This record gives sequence, structure tokens and C-alpha cells, in this order.
Amino acid sequence: YFCFVFVILGSRGIGYLLHRDELLRAALSLSHARSVLVTTGFPTHFNHEPPEETDGPPGAIALAAFLQALGKETSMVVDQRALSLHTKLVEEAVKQGVLTTPIPILTYQGGSVEDAQAFLCKDGDPKSPRFDHLVAIERAGRAADGSYYNARKMNIKHLVDPIDDLFLAAQKIPGISSTGVGDGGNELGMGKVKEAVKKFIRNGDVIACDVEADFAVIAGVSNWGGYALACALYILNSCDIHERYLRRAIGPSRVAGEQSWTQALPSVAKEEKMLGILVQNQVRSGVSGIVGMEVDGLPFSGVHDEMIQKLVDATTKHK
Repeated sequence: YFCFVFVILGSRGIGYLLHRDELLRAALSLSHARSVLVTTGFPTHFNHEPPEETDGPPGAIALAAFLQALGKETSMVVDQRALSLHTKLVEEAVKQGVLTTPIPILTYQGGSVEDAQAFLCKDGDPKSPRFDHLVAIERAGRAADGSYYNARKMNIKHLVDPIDDLFLAAQKIPGISSTGVGDGGNELGMGKVKEAVKKFIRNGDVIACDVEADFAVIAGVSNWGGYALACALYILNSCDIHERYLRRAIGPSRVAGEQSWTQALPSVAKEEKMLGILVQNQVRSGVSGIVGMEVDGLPFSGVHDEMIQKLVDATTKHK
């Protein structure tokens, strides 16, 4: 586990935000979920179309692929403005074998607690949630002043729908847990570590997300956190002891088993295809702003591919 944490943190200096065992706790909660809602999208490049960055969607889709392999209902919620983009990303991911099954894509633009509860629950009844777990991976998070900021303190509120409200509403609905994955403190869910963000992250006093998730997974690049969650779920579901507890909690497994899980893990080949799909759709790297095979200014070849392989190697050796 500690090797896993070292791998996903990398060397970008965000270790100060780390809370012990959050990856494990998030994976345990996800393992017990039947229906998961994933969100992503950080429109940091507000002068370009699309304004999204290459960090976020790959990690979200990689996690969704593994959740599907576990037999869990998996959906994605994105900004209305970005619905067409994410629809194209998912369609092409299926065509190229990154996904085996399409992910239903939803939008949420409601503006009240009642709207959020109606979205999350059948007939708006908090006793009948539609989702057991919400996951945000590199999703723009609301700051204390109600705005949304990129790392350079630029306000991008005009590009962001209030998906944060779903995480706030979930805090008051029994049976819904949440996870936030971030690498800078301004992502949805990072409210759990906001004091550390304010103290240790550049511009943290302004950009820190104020909305908490139950679990805050910190990674050097948020995609890595999505990959790590998929890998952690593989390890848990390959464990006989966990399988017995899981059977007591939610009943017998409805999926094929370990072979399908292995195929559903992130891989260098699949993630290279996914990044290529983003590039085809003119999605830019978060730091440099270039349209190319990089994420957060780090090249896929020699950095991301090596990180993915380390995670997969650390995962499969636990079989």
C-alpha cells in the first residue's frame, strides 16, 4: 500500500495534502457500491475551445471501465457545455477498445438542494438513492467565495455547472459516499484538505476547493489517482477475505471474475489510445496548453507510460 502511495504521488510536492489510508478507504467504499456516478472536467484553458485539459477524463474513463468489469452500474455527469465532447470521447473509447461498454453521460444544472436531491434519488426520496458513491477526478471545485479557479487564480465560474451541489447533498443522504481525486487542491472534494492547500499550495488561499468528499485521494497527476483506484479495486476483489465480507454485504458477485478484471485494468496501450483521442478532439495539456501527447506538461512517453506500468506491476504482483 505504501509503495502504491509513493508511486501515485510522484515528485510534484503535493505530499503535504496526503491523508493516511484515503486510497484504501475509497476503494473499500467503491467495492461495496452498486451504482457509481463519476464526474470530471476542468476547463482551465478558458480562451480555447474546448477549454478542458487532458488530466481527468482518462482517469475517469479508466476507473469507469474497471467499475463496469465489477458489474457496477456506472454513469458520468459533466457540464452541459461539455456534453458533446465527452460523448465523443466515450464513443471513440469504445471503438478503440479502451471501454467495452458505453458510459451513460448525464448533466446537472439545478440550483437548489431540492434539485440535487431529486437528481441523486429516485422520486427525490433520500431513502432511495440512485447512486451509492460519487467520484470526482480532476473536476473543478468551488472555492469559499463561490467561484471556481484554475491554478493561476483565473476565475472560470462561467464554464462550470454546479455539480458540487451533488456532493454537498450526498453528505446528508444516508447510503451515498464520495471520493475526490486531485493534484492541486482546487478540485472537487479537496475541501477535506483545504487547510493544507491554503498553507502549502501556491495561491491556495484563493483557489482551495471548499467542498469536501468523504475520501480525498491525492496524486501527482489526477489521472494517476483514477488508475490507482482501479488497481486498488482489483487487489481488493482478488482477496478471498474481502470477497467473503463483500458477499455478506451485497450478495454473490454478478461478474465473470479475475480474467475480465485483468483485461479491464489500465494499460500503457489503452491509456496511450485514450490520450490520442483527447488530442484528436483538441483537448490541451493542463500546464503547457499544447495539443499533444502530454498531461500537466509531462510527456506520455517516459513519464505517464512508466507510471501506468509501475501501478499495473504493483497491482498484479498481489495476485
